[in-house]
This record gives sequence, structure tokens and C-alpha cells, in this order.
Amino acid sequence: MGSASWASSAGVARSMRSNRRRDTGPELAVRRELHRRGLRYRVDLRPVAHLRTRADIVFTRQRIAVYIDGCFWHGCPVHGTSPTSNASYWLPKLQANKERDAAVNVALGEVGWTVLRFWEHETPTSVADAVEAAVRP
Repeated sequence: MGSASWASSAGVARSMRSNRRRDTGPELAVRRELHRRGLRYRVDLRPVAHLRTRADIVFTRQRIAVYIDGCFWHGCPVHGTSPTSNASYWLPKLQANKERDAAVNVALGEVGWTVLRFWEHETPTSVADAVEAAVRP
């Protein structure tokens, strides 16, 4: 591993590479609960073709995009942590994630979509309650 790497060690590199983009534990738990309630949805889909964002759960007819955000990656005010190793790389990256999330919310809202964002630590039942309330008003 060279000194130009984003990872501070081989272990960190291995750990970060193993992070999933989709089908995380929190996503699967929410999807199971929504399916149990009879809700049908699309998974890992671009709500709008010209926007570079993929929602975790999408209700196309209702135009609802659901994101289950990781506490570290999206800066949870309760559980988010600031990296201490290689902070000059990670802090701007994490800040850019937050800015991109806000821009996606605005862009989808401007074309008539409802964006629902939840943290990975929220219970699947409470997330499903909120999603169901939006899908079945």
C-alpha cells in the first residue's frame, strides 16, 4: 500500500472495501417490513434518469424516494463520528456527501418527488410507519 492511498492502513482499506452500496442490513430490514405490510417498491433505482442518484427504495407511482443513510457516511448528528486518521481526505469527502444529499433532496423535489431520509439506526418499524404514511396517505 503506497503513501498516496486514502486508507491509513491495510486493515482500513479492507474494511472500507467491504462496505456495501446496497442491500445493507438496515435497508433489508426496512424492505422486509414494508413487504410484510403489502407495499411493493423498486430497489436501488434512479428516481429520475438525468439525476445521478439512486434511492434505496422507490415508489414510482407515488413518486417517493426513500434513502436509508449510514451514520458515518452521511454525518448523523447523533452517531456520526469524525475520522482521526487521514482526516484531510475523509472530512471533505463526508462534507461533500452531506452537500450532495441536500442537493438531491432539492433536485428531486423540484420535479415533483417526495424524498424520505432515515438514519441506519432508526428502527425498521418506525421507518416503515413513516414510509407507509407517505405512500398510503
